[in-house]
Amino acid sequence: MQIKYLAGLILLAMGSAQAQSFPATSTATLPPDQQIEHVIHKLAPGIVVKGEAIPYQTLAATMAKFKVPGVSVAVIVDGKLAWAQGFGLKAADKKDRVNPTTLFQAASISKPVTATAMLKMVEQGMFSLDTPINTYLKSWQLPDNEFTKAEPVTLRRLVTHSAGLNVHGFPGYAAGAPIPTVPQILDGEQPANTEAVRVVMTPGSKWQYSGGGTTIMQLAMTDTSGEAFPSLMQRLVLAPMGMSNSAYEQALTSAKQNLAAAAHDEKGKVIAGRWHTYPELAAAGLWTTPTDLSKWAIELGDARAGKSSKVLSQATVNEMLSEQKEPSGLGPMVHGKDEAMYFEHGGSNEGYRCFVVYFPALGRGAAIMTNGDGGAFVYRPLLTALATAYNWPDFKPREIEAVKLDGKAAQQYLGEYPFPANSPKEKPPSVFVNLKKGELMITVPNFVPSTRAVMQTNGSLITPENGFEWAFTKDDAGRVIGIEFNGRKLPKKMR
Repeated sequence: MQIKYLAGLILLAMGSAQAQSFPATSTATLPPDQQIEHVIHKLAPGIVVKGEAIPYQTLAATMAKFKVPGVSVAVIVDGKLAWAQGFGLKAADKKDRVNPTTLFQAASISKPVTATAMLKMVEQGMFSLDTPINTYLKSWQLPDNEFTKAEPVTLRRLVTHSAGLNVHGFPGYAAGAPIPTVPQILDGEQPANTEAVRVVMTPGSKWQYSGGGTTIMQLAMTDTSGEAFPSLMQRLVLAPMGMSNSAYEQALTSAKQNLAAAAHDEKGKVIAGRWHTYPELAAAGLWTTPTDLSKWAIELGDARAGKSSKVLSQATVNEMLSEQKEPSGLGPMVHGKDEAMYFEHGGSNEGYRCFVVYFPALGRGAAIMTNGDGGAFVYRPLLTALATAYNWPDFKPREIEAVKLDGKAAQQYLGEYPFPANSPKEKPPSVFVNLKKGELMITVPNFVPSTRAVMQTNGSLITPENGFEWAFTKDDAGRVIGIEFNGRKLPKKMR
């Protein structure tokens, strides 16, 4: 479905205004219950229009709009967990409510946590970041080709998504489906449901996100240590950091299933079997809570400052949180400089969306986990509310100027535009541009509900609710023939 392709693209629109100074805010001095009430009633879009009132929404209304049954949040202030709270239901077909110990699939947030363990193995002398990866692989080898003749695939390149590999992500395996081994996944052999992981461009030449690369790293870790991946992660990272409600378990053990939030599709329905299984443990297999993700973030921040070394040394963490291949550090994505520097990572598994961010110099951040395919549309305005309430240097609303269009001028943009499908076998979804009460509206069925779009001074449309930008392409006669989404050209207009 198109939502699988689009889910990660919301992160492209997360630009916001930068603050110039970062003093403590009044919100942080309120009791936790008042902090929570303030935040959950002040969700704002990432984009606001100059001269217009900010259209605040409540968390409950936003969850209902995007059909996300449950949300869990943990907030960090002054380098400590300030509060953690669950909202909504663990499953739409039951009455159990989300609480701070409810488990969610961390999806791709699994990757930077895995990277923490890999770097511990580097410190222990088991790995070198710049040695060809096949040196460490015993049960399987990455095939060489014309691209690897010039440059090798290494752990540094795997962990920074610059190894030149394909296979962006994984759909998981529905309940009852046969589960492949890691070598089968890497070779694309049945019952694997993704193509073979292969080098498709010169390693080191370009940043290209690859969960397939992280899966190669997983195999290198187990082949080298001789230890099963779940116990390896427990020993190296989860236990030392006190992440007591976390496990790289796929499938989830029966003892923990009652603690888990079920996955939901874009219509808010529980998916068959309640969740998918991800044998790609390093890339997508962590079950955890926002509180535990906060412990991970805080520990990295403390290690960076030389205050702790529960897992990694100060020198290693400084390298981990330094940009290697934009925007990747050694695991997390890193942005900003000095006090405004932060690391983050998002996650998107079938029926789960999540995000973690931390400003280590300021000791401020949050982890948000949801159990719905529409969860990115919930955590994005929630991040904006948190950024405003706790004065983060980034993620606050960005103000734009809008150009008013009359009805005649707006008519030229109306129509249906195809959107890229997830695979050649899929029918491309459509982007519809319509007019409602004199305003342009953009809809992507099953993903973006009908949403107001405003014309910017540069001639492109933006949908303030989600920050997506839509530019129009024209022929030599000035007629609109196509549309661009966040800088990406789409096929020509259908009608």
